[in-house]
Amino acid sequence: MEAEFWHGKWEREEIAFHLAQANPLLTQHVASLQLAPGARVFLPLCGKTLDIHWLRQGGYRLAGIDLSEIAIRALFEELQLQPVVTQHADLLRFSADGIDMWVGDFFSLDATLLGTVDAVYDRAALVALPPAMRAAYSQHLQALSQYAAQLLITYEYEQALADGPPFAVLTSEVQQHYAQRYQLSHLTRVAVAGGIKGKAPATESVWLLQARADV
Repeated sequence: MEAEFWHGKWEREEIAFHLAQANPLLTQHVASLQLAPGARVFLPLCGKTLDIHWLRQGGYRLAGIDLSEIAIRALFEELQLQPVVTQHADLLRFSADGIDMWVGDFFSLDATLLGTVDAVYDRAALVALPPAMRAAYSQHLQALSQYAAQLLITYEYEQALADGPPFAVLTSEVQQHYAQRYQLSHLTRVAVAGGIKGKAPATESVWLLQARADV
């Protein structure tokens, strides 16, 4: 998607993708990551998700990136935190106690700037991107996180019935992007109430990705 698409969504407050509570699939399955107290979790294309609030309450440190400065400023306001804002080339960094968020192009963030992360939580990044962008995204994410474990959420539905995002990402595509470097575990599949945009019956899957020892 073009950056203007997402900037427009936030400017017009067309953010139906923003859940009004922490994602139940996160709260039910985060334990599968086996994170130590204080572990640092990276959320790509995170917006102002309440998943960040929930993870922070659980004692985790957070990092994330989003194109929208509106979203990141709203996140810190809702967290009641006053961030320190610094410029790093084309990215803005918003930092407060235990939380670092970048504003800008995901592909402009590198591993040195991000720092070490213990896990990735991808609820709305892979599925937000059209097919032509997903291979480059997954490769960059793996390099950024240095192959940290991932909790990945995807949708399966007949793409012709509804326009993304969220886009359908089938099991075969998850395997295509990640199986070379990760052991994939399909943790659950649940029906999406009302389908995608009321048009397409859909299921939502949770994947655990763990770096393969034989690579």
